[in-house]
Amino acid sequence: MIIGCSGSGKSTLSRALSARTGLPIIYLDQHYFGPGWKEPSQEVWIERVSALAAREAWIMDGNYSGTFDYRMPRAEAIIFLDFPTWRCLWRVLKRTTLYWGKNRPSSAPDCPERFDLHFLSYVLHYRMTRQPGILRRLEAEQQRGKTIYRLRSPREVKRFLQQSFP
Repeated sequence: MIIGCSGSGKSTLSRALSARTGLPIIYLDQHYFGPGWKEPSQEVWIERVSALAAREAWIMDGNYSGTFDYRMPRAEAIIFLDFPTWRCLWRVLKRTTLYWGKNRPSSAPDCPERFDLHFLSYVLHYRMTRQPGILRRLEAEQQRGKTIYRLRSPREVKRFLQQSFP
């Protein structure tokens, strides 16, 4: 299970891990959003995530902290990409420009990349609003014996891949 702020590199790491392990990738964004960025009801979303997490093997890419209870018990390991805000914001702006009006490979069908101030605010405030709760949850999971990797830079991600999958 790979989590982290938008722009931290979850999809890039998912593809690298999939190439090394042969495990299929589940991009949660592809299952969350409907055409035109339509969001499902909470009930439908939980049902989808539960079914996805019940699959035999996967690499699951996406934060969606409201679904941790359904995913974390099934995850063999959790990778938290804990990158600085400036790096995540830069990457989001870069990909928005690169894919403007087109679908990114990890995004939902018929959800073209767009400039979204609400989303940029989410990225900008992630470390203050979302990260503290995620860190508490990861600590609790680690105490239960779950393997947690907290990677704080592209260099650490590269080292993780080299050491774990030479």
